[in-house]
Amino acid sequence: MSGLGQDRIHEIVHRHSLEQSARSIARAMHLSRRAVQRILDEHAAGREQGTPHPDMPRLRSSRGSAVDAHQEAITVFLNRYPNITVVRLLEELRALGYQGGYTVLRERVKELRSQTNTPLVQRFETAAGMQAQMDWAVYTLDFSTEGCRRVNLFSYVLGYSRRQYLRFTESQDFETLLREHVRAFEHLGGMAATCLYDNMKTVVDRWESGEPVYNVRFLAFAAHYGFRPLACWPRRPQTKGKVERPFQYVESNLLNGRTFSSLEHLNQTTQHWLANTADLRVHRETRKRPIDAHAEELPHLLPLPAAPYDTARFVYRTVDAEGMISYERNLYSAPWRLVGRMLPVRVTEEELILYDCRSLKEVGRHVLVSRHLKGQRQVSDAHRPSRNTREQEDVLRERFAELGETAVAFLEGLLRSHRDGKHQARKVLSLVSMYHGDDVRAAIERAVRYRAFSCNSLERILAVQARPRPPLDLLNEQYRPSISDDEPVGPRPTADYQELLEEPDDDDQPPQKDQ
Repeated sequence: MSGLGQDRIHEIVHRHSLEQSARSIARAMHLSRRAVQRILDEHAAGREQGTPHPDMPRLRSSRGSAVDAHQEAITVFLNRYPNITVVRLLEELRALGYQGGYTVLRERVKELRSQTNTPLVQRFETAAGMQAQMDWAVYTLDFSTEGCRRVNLFSYVLGYSRRQYLRFTESQDFETLLREHVRAFEHLGGMAATCLYDNMKTVVDRWESGEPVYNVRFLAFAAHYGFRPLACWPRRPQTKGKVERPFQYVESNLLNGRTFSSLEHLNQTTQHWLANTADLRVHRETRKRPIDAHAEELPHLLPLPAAPYDTARFVYRTVDAEGMISYERNLYSAPWRLVGRMLPVRVTEEELILYDCRSLKEVGRHVLVSRHLKGQRQVSDAHRPSRNTREQEDVLRERFAELGETAVAFLEGLLRSHRDGKHQARKVLSLVSMYHGDDVRAAIERAVRYRAFSCNSLERILAVQARPRPPLDLLNEQYRPSISDDEPVGPRPTADYQELLEEPDDDDQPPQKDQ
């Protein structure tokens, strides 16, 4: 207002509110009548338009800036390249004719970036049985008997009832993902029609043209249970808020203030906590207990199939000279007669099962060693060589006969020349998994010709004359159909099919059933 102090201005306004005239106020306060009227007019205008606080600085009239002419170009650059530096932006604006300095541009960029607000996340609710959400969390826990180790928390939440399934695992691999899904479905009595996922490789291979390309193996699993996977947009975890937020509840309520002896103990406690705490609390969003809301949602869930999906993992492993196979840096015994063979191996959550590569019959079964243990050996006495020397030699002769008569002669010379001939013979059989069969036969023929009856001699010959082969070649050879090259199966003549094209006589018509 005027140059008068706020106390005198307030006094003028107060007197005017008491219906004193401007003349009497001016006379009483020793002011001119024009000054009093101007203060009253400014006060009336301020009441209509809003008067700034007396302590706030008055806005200065802007004189304009060199940046103003390039405001639109700056906005375009910031939208297209959000992380562009002011120095780099200055280079681009110079090319467009900008004459201003760096400092004023920096202040304008700072102002524009501060106006870019993160869009609000809109919470939405889904109908019963329509949607679930799944995610992983990773924790490092200090177990009293197993020590400090990292564990993974699988979480599956029904969107309507908020009832969830939780389990801690050693891994986030594909087989574990499927296995925990099956357990979640059984725990909840069914599954939602859709399930939200982030871009984990076990579910989403990649994105193309703005669309997710799903892992085909996971799609086969989803088709078995009838639900549809939905991938969230990359770097948009808020979409799965119903499964993300409960992790904080797990940390503050389940893990907080508790100690666990082992992973098994942790999962036992988790199941008890789900049933007696998480399911029975009143959810702050639904205002219902998850167990009660789940009873409403259960009739709307997809029913479980008659048979669960086989979540076992299948791998191939070669039996070494010691009669062992390796899986996750642990050793498991196999029948010694299968030395050098590549065996199909079925791995479940608790067992490792071996199958013969030709008959596909089960030949061994072991308890699976925990993933966090390394260098362990699981040996079955039934897999060890027989104590009957003659029986061992008969098995070796049978295996060497598969390589030809020369290989049998090599075996006989090996057994005569060395006290550990049977052990060396098993090492020779293991070479079949490293080299092509023709290369091994050629090396054996050369060793017999020069009477070099030892495994070391054979290895030296192969190292010079042959090249190791990839495991896929071994699979192709072991599973090649046993058809003689002397009797190939050729195409049948078309005349053999002619009678199928002729119309049958009436007498050849099958009798009609009485209607």
